[in-house]
Amino acid sequence: MAFVLSSPDYMNAAVMRHEQVFSGMGQTGENLSPALAWSGAPEGVRSYVVTMYDPDAPTGSGWWHWVVINIPASVSSLPEGAGSGKGGLPEGAVQIRTDFGTRGYGGAAPPPGRVHRYVITVTAIDVPVLEIPEDSSPAVVGFMLGQHRLTEARLTLLYGTKG
Repeated sequence: MAFVLSSPDYMNAAVMRHEQVFSGMGQTGENLSPALAWSGAPEGVRSYVVTMYDPDAPTGSGWWHWVVINIPASVSSLPEGAGSGKGGLPEGAVQIRTDFGTRGYGGAAPPPGRVHRYVITVTAIDVPVLEIPEDSSPAVVGFMLGQHRLTEARLTLLYGTKG
């Protein structure tokens, strides 16, 4: 069985709704993390990591919008708003600092001019806990994932304006 990430609200390559857009940086969204569900986890999964990354951000290195580590292996979904302080983040899960400089979900906030891709990834890993400080960078999380990744699944959402 393939490892699959889905959302009850979005198909792959769908345009984000107002609810998932950032509130700030010229945007007036609700900044709610999307509802997510995954299935087909491999043998040996001990926990999950969820990230949301914009590879199109004009920074030279993209933009990390959301990083959650230590999601227990018994969990296979997150409700809308779980990363936004609305409840539903499982016990033990830890949100890591994003490129907004804060912990928690930061929605889409591209500058005008083009549509950006927001790649949401759930990674199954072989340890129950990534032992890293909450103020670590997403790069540290990426390094640790490289040591413990079993498999991953992606869902890409779009947001922005053309020309």
